[in-house]
Amino acid sequence: MPANHIRSYYAASANPAPDYPPLTGEIEADVCVIGGGMAGCSTALHLAERGYRVVLLEGHRIGWGASGRSGGQALAGFASGQQTLVKQVGAEAAHRMWDISVEALDLLRDLVERYSIECDLHWGTMLAALKPRQRAALLEEFDETRTVYGYEHLEFLEREQVEAILATKRYCAALLDRRSRHLHPLNYTLGLAAAARTHGVTIYEETGVKEIRPSDPARVITAHGSVRAKFVALCCNAYIGPLSSQLRARIMPVGTYIIATEPLGEERIRALMRENIAVSDVNFVLDYFRRSADHRLLFGGRVSYSGLNGIATERATRRRMLRVFPQLADVRTEYAWGGYVDITMNRAPDFGRLAPNVYYLQGFSGHGIALSTIAGKLIAEVVSGHAERFDLFTKLEHRNFPGGPLFRTPTLVLAMMWYRLKDLL
Repeated sequence: MPANHIRSYYAASANPAPDYPPLTGEIEADVCVIGGGMAGCSTALHLAERGYRVVLLEGHRIGWGASGRSGGQALAGFASGQQTLVKQVGAEAAHRMWDISVEALDLLRDLVERYSIECDLHWGTMLAALKPRQRAALLEEFDETRTVYGYEHLEFLEREQVEAILATKRYCAALLDRRSRHLHPLNYTLGLAAAARTHGVTIYEETGVKEIRPSDPARVITAHGSVRAKFVALCCNAYIGPLSSQLRARIMPVGTYIIATEPLGEERIRALMRENIAVSDVNFVLDYFRRSADHRLLFGGRVSYSGLNGIATERATRRRMLRVFPQLADVRTEYAWGGYVDITMNRAPDFGRLAPNVYYLQGFSGHGIALSTIAGKLIAEVVSGHAERFDLFTKLEHRNFPGGPLFRTPTLVLAMMWYRLKDLL
């Protein structure tokens, strides 16, 4: 019997899903996908839709990692911002990447509709400023996104307009994006896996991969079996472990935490958030929140680069929630959970090849729900012989985190102290 998901609101409200068996023995496939999160399930689904024989291996449960624990926001763009992309690959390629990120939102919606995935999908996200300098930065982003990228779905809100939507005095301005979305991430991931299965994908849980031998065909070794495949897609992100020291050096697992209140009732949650949108602030070390289907407030964010401390982090997260909504002081916290996302040094996605027939996706940097969905489609394209869009992302340059395995976490903790001080200015 596979191990359960961690205790979270998402696990408690998950749709029924089968337990997939562990792999035993040797099997063959056209493609072996490693990782059962959104990226892996999307990759498997899009490959199977094209007629490939696909095996998916997951070390725990489908959606066990960040894909089943996150804040649930599906956003246009990238965590790095467009200027990072422009500096590295030029304006034209950066524009094409932006267009792919917007296409990702439509792809997500289409998959939810086509496969009847029940995942509480809603439209609308808000990026909120706490200080005048942040307001100025949002206004600049608003102008650039509309004029340079032709994205007409943003509204710039001043303080009184924000307060008409949110019952808080904390924010002085915001960008409201009517095209971005939010959802129940675990149910979305389970739905992608179920859709992949209908197209013939064979799924194995509790099947950790010990080694990838990139020959032709490649061989993927597990504890009790192996897969021989023409292609391999590595979609492990923060949980890559020892599979590739090269890829692990370029990402940092970052702890993030979310709490869920007790159900507030429809009237009270609507008084707090008059529209069913997802909100995040623009701090480097950010907070985010949204409503749940059963009228809770889900509130999370910040990060821990030195590991998760459950009780202390839960209390700190609740204190930050009360800074936004002090009127919730009488409300119980019913769920609290954490997990890891993977960030890159420049917060741009890291896609590429470890060998001619071994592809990888990582580095979504907390911006992965829509992007991981379309990234799976890009791998299906490149396996099918159409590499143009996938290769756009391979042009991005990524550096290793400083300090090596022993010292990179303490180095990053010091750097984050600096960014937190900047957020206060």
